Amino acid sequence: MSRGKPANRCGRASYVWCYIGVIRPEGRAALLPRRPLRKDAPLHRSFARRRFLAAGAAGAVAVTGLAGGTAHAADSRAAGAGWPRRFFLPDGFQPEGIAIGAAPYAYFGSLAGGDVYRASFATGRGTLLSTGLGAAHPTAGLKINDYGRLYLAGATSREIRIASARDGRIERTYVVGSEGTMVNDVVLTPGTAWFTDSYKAQLYGVALGRRGEPGKQWTLPLKGDWEQGPDFTANGIERTPDGRALIVVNTVAGGGSLMRVDPRTGVARALDLGGATVPNGDGLLLIGRLLYVVQQWQNVVDVFRIDAAGTRGAAVARITDPLFRIPTTAAAWDGRLYLPNARFDVEVPTPDTEYDVIAVDQV
Repeated sequence: MSRGKPANRCGRASYVWCYIGVIRPEGRAALLPRRPLRKDAPLHRSFARRRFLAAGAAGAVAVTGLAGGTAHAADSRAAGAGWPRRFFLPDGFQPEGIAIGAAPYAYFGSLAGGDVYRASFATGRGTLLSTGLGAAHPTAGLKINDYGRLYLAGATSREIRIASARDGRIERTYVVGSEGTMVNDVVLTPGTAWFTDSYKAQLYGVALGRRGEPGKQWTLPLKGDWEQGPDFTANGIERTPDGRALIVVNTVAGGGSLMRVDPRTGVARALDLGGATVPNGDGLLLIGRLLYVVQQWQNVVDVFRIDAAGTRGAAVARITDPLFRIPTTAAAWDGRLYLPNARFDVEVPTPDTEYDVIAVDQV
């Protein structure tokens, strides 16, 4: 599509490349104090593999150039908001997922040891809510419900953990899949928490009670158009706008696609995105009919307007920011998207490796 003329309706505070225009804000992000993390854990082979798989796509982005000129960092304290657009997580934390509930706080999971960290949007400061069980029990994606429960994807531990968002206490743990399983991301529906497995062609469901109490757990095999690669395949997960199906990132099929999955049968059908691909698609976020797809290695968020059933979509915008350092997931609060920088390009993270969170405007 043509980029057209400059416009001002795609968001002001971050560098947003819309297919209808380019916005360039002014100002730079302020730095807030960092807090050390008392852990040292190597990056698991699964996430190292994501680096390898991304190398070709990252190069392709450099070739296409993302025309529009040099981006500028968003102002760290936007006029009228007064909340930081960049804040730091504990050094060495190795974030992957983010969850936001009904209050202006974000929850982050640690790949380094499974910790859960809670931060205030108003100040950018936070505290360790829950201390994990160590490097063998990481936390990848996570979500929070309206009753103060956190649903944690345990990555290569094969664990699904349900915890209290008030004190971090683990309420229940499930061990799912088989050898080689990686529980990656999660979405909550009215009756079920659904989790992806990046190495197996299957989803994991956990039945939820009226207040989100965890119940029966089961496995849903994926079929239909689902193409399971020899390595890392499934990633982020969301609901369709009508709530009748799920949308799952498939990093293999069609060079990177979104699959609509029937939660009753496991039948997957590729969304028609008008030729667009998502080779490094990671976290998904649905706001109305706008589906935000975080493409980590490209350091962008691609935005698609999809139909209610989640069968087709059209690209409407691409968001980026010079402070992105391989963001993986996104959550929304008050017109902003918040994204943790996972920094998968750091080959051997240490307890001193810096991690931060960047806020950009929604489309």
